[in-house]
Amino acid sequence: MDALHSKPPSKRPLVITAVAAFVTFLLFWNVFLKPEELPLVTKAVVTVSGDSQVTGMITFTQSTKSGAVTIKGELKGLDPLAKRGFHIHHSGDVSSCAAAGSHFNPFSTTHGAPTDPSSKRHVGDLGNIESDRNGVAVFEFQDKLISLNGPLSIVGRAVVVHAGTDDLGRGGNDDSLKTGNAGGRSACGVIGIA
Repeated sequence: MDALHSKPPSKRPLVITAVAAFVTFLLFWNVFLKPEELPLVTKAVVTVSGDSQVTGMITFTQSTKSGAVTIKGELKGLDPLAKRGFHIHHSGDVSSCAAAGSHFNPFSTTHGAPTDPSSKRHVGDLGNIESDRNGVAVFEFQDKLISLNGPLSIVGRAVVVHAGTDDLGRGGNDDSLKTGNAGGRSACGVIGIA
C-alpha cells in the first residue's frame, strides 16, 4: 500500500545536471571552439592587362559606416573619347580574360545599370568607364551592392574592361540582358586584398 502512495522521484537533480552541462558547453565553446573573427577587409586592388593595349590599376575601398564601396582607378590604352563596359566577373581565373566567366550574378538576375535595383542588375554590373582624348580613363564612383566581405565579396574575382559600350540592359535583345552588348574583353585582372 505504501508503494502506491509514495512520491515520484524529484526531477530537480536532472534539471541541475542539464543546466550544468549547458554552462560547461558554453565555457568550452568560448575558450576552445569559438572561431576567430576575421577582420573586415576595407581595401582591395587589381591591376588589369590583356591582349590589347589597355592597362591600369583600380582600388576598391569599403566604408565601415555605410558599407558602400568606392571604386577608383586609371586605365590607359583605351580608344579616345570612348565608353567601355566595366564589370566584375565570377571567376578569378585570368589565364585569359575569357576564362573569367560571366558577370558576377549570385541572384540570377538580368543585366542592368549600376543604378538599377538589385533585382534588375547583376552584382558585377558597374556600367561604363569613359576615356578622354588621350585614351585615358580616370574615374571614381561608389557602388552599394558589391562588397569586400561576405557572400557578395568581389575579392578573388576578376575585373574585366570590355571592348565596347555597355548598353546597361536596354539594348532590346537577349545579349543585352546577359552582357549589355559590351563586346570582347580588352583587359582583366584578379581583385586582391590590399
